[in-house]
Amino acid sequence: MPAALSVIRDEHRSLVAVLQALQFLVRDIRDRGVEPDFDLFSLILDYIEIFPEKLHHPKEDDYLFKAVRTRTAEANAVLDELEREHARCDELIHSLRHALARYRVGGAQGFEAFAAAVDDYLDFHWKHMRKEEDVVIPLAERVLTDADWTTIDAAFKANDDPLFGPQPKQEFRTLFQLIVNRAPAPLGVGAPAPEKR
Repeated sequence: MPAALSVIRDEHRSLVAVLQALQFLVRDIRDRGVEPDFDLFSLILDYIEIFPEKLHHPKEDDYLFKAVRTRTAEANAVLDELEREHARCDELIHSLRHALARYRVGGAQGFEAFAAAVDDYLDFHWKHMRKEEDVVIPLAERVLTDADWTTIDAAFKANDDPLFGPQPKQEFRTLFQLIVNRAPAPLGVGAPAPEKR
């Protein structure tokens, strides 16, 4: 298997873990009445914004999708859709941050708008990743050459994104570890979330 596909799938799994944590925390507030951990929500949104939107998606667009387009037009419609979705992610993150800020300032009456923004983002991202893994990756495995994969592998293995300096992976690991340390079990190793009295 090309190294890039392992990286893409690993990055998807890491993102899924963070998104599931976000979903769990929102459900815990809704179903159990636990107090919101706004700092944890902010860390999760930082991870979502920094990791997929600034590093992962651009490499998919510039390397994987571009290479597939050079070999076949079979998936052009899906690739166009995925690239539009990548471009839309900043808007969705902005909506999440805005909804979180309103919730933090406005209290309980802001929860439903935040929960709805989270649900919208999760639905968007689950569908997005499914298209990549169920349509694009199998097609790429079928049509790309060894030379294509050499270029794509190098791009996904490179850790030279200027946003994060010489070791971006360590930055992601650190942020991910902060989330795990802060999130309550079963998501992480943090203290149980206090229920509202």
